[in-house]
Amino acid sequence: MSDKKKVVVFDYGFGNVRSAERALAHVGADVEITRDFDTAMNADGLLVPGVGAFSACMEGLRKARGEWVIGRRLAGGRPVMGICVGMQILFERGIEHGVETAGLDEWPGTVGPLKADVVPHMGWNTVQAPGDSQLFAGLDAGARYYFVHSYAAHDWSLEVTNAKIRAPRVTWSTHGERFVAAVENGALWATQFHPEKSGDAGAQLLTNWIETL
Repeated sequence: MSDKKKVVVFDYGFGNVRSAERALAHVGADVEITRDFDTAMNADGLLVPGVGAFSACMEGLRKARGEWVIGRRLAGGRPVMGICVGMQILFERGIEHGVETAGLDEWPGTVGPLKADVVPHMGWNTVQAPGDSQLFAGLDAGARYYFVHSYAAHDWSLEVTNAKIRAPRVTWSTHGERFVAAVENGALWATQFHPEKSGDAGAQLLTNWIETL
């Protein structure tokens, strides 16, 4: 019996599934790329990648029943991690070229265009993580992560009023303006950057996630 954590990379047609698979396997996970409902539900962790347009990702996710898989896992406290547009679709809505698309609404807020002199934001950048972050545990404050995006969530408005529930830990970065770079919210974690393309820092971050599964 393997003691490796089983992680499913959800394959709904919009994500660098092979690079995510390699990165997770590199840090010791037992990885499978699939959209099979039962396999995705029963895995220790579900990774939801995403590249391209918000609206196209949402359409692909719904066709693959990903919306239901993510919702059912989170309802049972089962870990889910989103990457890049896989993070953006967790918000209430996305606006691209003036078109508004409903997201998964796990978090309130809107994903909109980055206001910066150079867009897309492509390359390495630092982040400002909270001191009690589990996701960034053991990582230097000057560590750099690889971003490729033209849209982002600029605000965080989810309030937790139950003292027994840990408040979400939100990490920020700046490109022209401040934006949400990562979130740790109970069983739901996400990064705007690509940990699978972020070298040793990304590998440590994925290790930190796997250790919570």
